[in-house]
Amino acid sequence: MTTETLHAFLALSDELHFGRASRISHLSRSALTRLIQRLEEEVGQPLFIRDNRSVSLTPAGLTFRKYARQAVLDWDSVKAELEEGDALGGQVSIYASVTAVYNLLPGLLERYRAQHPGVQLALRTGAAEEAVAEVMTGEIDLAVAALPDRTPGKLVFLPLQKTALVFIGPKGLEGVPMVKGELDLDAATLVLPGAGLSRRRLDAHLKTKSIRPRFTTEVSGNEAIIAMVRLGCGVGLVPELVLEKSPFREEVEIIKGAPELSPYEVGLCSTKKSLARKNVAALWEMAV
Repeated sequence: MTTETLHAFLALSDELHFGRASRISHLSRSALTRLIQRLEEEVGQPLFIRDNRSVSLTPAGLTFRKYARQAVLDWDSVKAELEEGDALGGQVSIYASVTAVYNLLPGLLERYRAQHPGVQLALRTGAAEEAVAEVMTGEIDLAVAALPDRTPGKLVFLPLQKTALVFIGPKGLEGVPMVKGELDLDAATLVLPGAGLSRRRLDAHLKTKSIRPRFTTEVSGNEAIIAMVRLGCGVGLVPELVLEKSPFREEVEIIKGAPELSPYEVGLCSTKKSLARKNVAALWEMAV
C-alpha cells in the first residue's frame, strides 16, 4: 500500500465519482478501478458500493478513510521534516464556502503558492455551517468559518472579517408579512440553514420572543438560501458578506424592519495538531 494508492482512494472517497477522481489522481478510469480493487483485496473488505449510477463508501470504507487521511498527513509531516532548507512540501487541505473562495481566499492562496510552490493545495467547497466539523474531525487542515459562540478546546481561530446577519426577502418584499413597518416573524415563512451559527442565533432570538414561525424550510448553504428567497419561497437570514457576492443580490432585498442579530466574525480555523505541521503553519502565519 503506497501513499499514491491512499491519495487515489481519498480522491474517490471525496468525489464519489470515478471519472472526476481519476482526473484528480492523474490515472485512467480503468487504472483507478484496478487500484481500488487491489486495495480492497489488501484490506479484505469492500470499501465502496458502486453501480452504474452511484458510488458510496461502505462502513469499512468510512473507517479506512480516517486511517488513510491520517497516514497521508503523517507522511507529509515526515517528508517536510526531512527536507533540506526552507522549502515546504506535502499537502494542505482547505474547506470553504463558494463565497469564501471568491472573496477571502484568492489573495492569500496566491501569495502562499508563490512562496511555497512545493505544497499541494487541496480545496473543497461546501456549506459554511459544516466547516468547523470538517476541521474538528481531522478531515480538513484549515477552513474558513464563523467563530463559534463556544470555541472547542482543540480549535484555533484567526479572525479575518466581521459581517452582519441580515434578513432578506424577494425584490419589492412581495409576500413578506410586515406589521407597522416591522417584519412579522410569527407569520413569515423562513428559509433557514439546517445548522450553524446563524441558525442558532435566530433560534435563540425566536425563543426569547416566544415566536413560533408558521412555516420553515431548511436548506444547506447560504447561497442556496438566497436562491430560494429570490424564488419567493420565504424570508431568509444570511451573512451580508455572502449577499454582497451573490449573483442574485439585485433580485433580493434586505428587510429594514427586521430584528438585529449579533454579527459574527469570519476567519480561518484549524486545530493545534494541524498547525504543528510546517506547511499548515506557514499558511496560517501568512493570513495573520
